[in-house]
Amino acid sequence: MGNTSSILTQYDIEEVQEHCNHAFSQQEIVSLYQRFCQLDRNGGGFISAEEFLSVPEFAVNPLSQRLLRMLDGLNFKEFVAFLSAFSPRANLQQKIELIFKVYDSDGNGKVTFADMLDVLRDLTGQFISEHQREKVLTQVLKEAGYAKDSLLAMSDFVKIIGNSELKMEVEVPVD
Repeated sequence: MGNTSSILTQYDIEEVQEHCNHAFSQQEIVSLYQRFCQLDRNGGGFISAEEFLSVPEFAVNPLSQRLLRMLDGLNFKEFVAFLSAFSPRANLQQKIELIFKVYDSDGNGKVTFADMLDVLRDLTGQFISEHQREKVLTQVLKEAGYAKDSLLAMSDFVKIIGNSELKMEVEVPVD
């Protein structure tokens, strides 16, 4: 499984399925492996940031640079684990963990007002002013029971997002 020219065995498929908490069927894992091999142009068994950017939908995503920090150098198993948060079978906790990692750009386990503002800036671009972004974010935090100087941990994200109908799904085409 390390070299992308290899073929997935039944054992490999089951191992990957277990690793991603059964978010994908065995057929979907085979399809994902085929896509992984297409992206891994040098056949080294890992996908680089540059290879990820060859996916048009990814390249135009306003959060692509943040996601690239999480994705650069993934092997197939890690690739599937990352994508599992977008599976309809993924639980809310898996989805929130991914969102938290996007916000926690320095990986210290805490999200600051500045971290959230950076993500909001990436998402809104020039469409709203910095002052408007700060005002909106301050209000959202206040409504959730937090202050501008709060350091949010994963548990805080669960509290804030946990009651929402969070939809983060992608369909895996199966041949």
